[in-house]
Amino acid sequence: MANSEESSPLLPKQQESKVEKDLSQNEAVYPTKSADGKAPDAAKKSAPPIPMSWTANGLPLSHGSVMGEPMMGRAHWDSSLCACLGRNDDFCSSDLEVCLLGSVAPCVLYGSNAERLGSAPGTFANHCLPYTGLYLIGNSLFGWNCLAPWFSYSSRTAIRRKFNLEGSCEALTRSCGCCGSFVEDEAQREQCETACDFATHVFCHACALCQEGREVRRRLHHPGFNAHPVLVMIPPGEQIMGRGA
Repeated sequence: MANSEESSPLLPKQQESKVEKDLSQNEAVYPTKSADGKAPDAAKKSAPPIPMSWTANGLPLSHGSVMGEPMMGRAHWDSSLCACLGRNDDFCSSDLEVCLLGSVAPCVLYGSNAERLGSAPGTFANHCLPYTGLYLIGNSLFGWNCLAPWFSYSSRTAIRRKFNLEGSCEALTRSCGCCGSFVEDEAQREQCETACDFATHVFCHACALCQEGREVRRRLHHPGFNAHPVLVMIPPGEQIMGRGA
């Protein structure tokens, strides 16, 4: 015998009436409109502006993903700008290599930093060759490397945003409070930090490249070390069954 509910032709109407009844109860508890058909005053009020910050990948983020959760502060650089020889740790030999490249071949150091940061085929050549051209033109025409910093300062901004590092403007604000008065929001602060990145590369170019090189070598592996292991299947040797005597 078939189920009475399945055979009842009034079942769809009963379900519709039940849904309408639930909606009316919800509207009575949480009214979306007032008696005159207008939205309540609470819905008209706009939410207060949420202060924005910058995450590690350079995207804006509000202060805390959950209400009441504080925003994670920016990290410090692993070494200071003038620590050319690095630190006495496991990366001591790498720091000496970075210092040597920054002094003798900054184009190679800049290309290596971009390769670790980008991890894409051809990244080293795409950054090293244009830097070399600007380096030669600047030294030939003006007597110093004044053109390459215009091309390389963006890597410092990319590193700072990728690892959520503290910028020069924020460091000065934290230490002496001299830059916080004219910066109103995070967008203006980011513009100020980008200008400080450019100024760092122009006036302390070799030191900036070395600091960035020490930072990326401690945080990122070389793209050549990211190869997946290959499983090699070796077939078993030939087996011979001996006969009993």
